[in-house]
This record gives sequence, C-alpha cells and structure tokens, in this order.
Amino acid sequence: MPKMKTHSGLKKRLKKTGSGKLKRSHAYVSHLAANKTHKQKKHLAKSGTVHPSDYKRIKSRI
Repeated sequence: MPKMKTHSGLKKRLKKTGSGKLKRSHAYVSHLAANKTHKQKKHLAKSGTVHPSDYKRIKSRI
C-alpha cells in the first residue's frame, strides 16, 4: 500500500517546533484591522500552538 500524502493546505499553515508541537498563526488578521484594538492586533500577530484535542485530528494529515 502506498504512503499517505501530506495535506497540501495544512503543510502551508503549520510548522513543527523542536519539541514536536505544531505552531499556527491566528485567524482574524487579514482584513478589517481598523475595527480592532492595538492590543488585539498585537496578540493576533504572535503565533500560537495547536490544541492537543485538535492535534489528534491533524496528526494523520501532516
């Protein structure tokens, strides 16, 4: 049986850290910035990690 292919959309959105966690970027950043506070935009700019409950679902595709 052939190997499973990596999900192309997912590999562009996630990056694996040294410890094996998955880094992701936040949503709500791309537009309508004038309505958001400076604090909100500052926090959204930083990367986050994938939640453990989602990691189980994503693991098979990456």
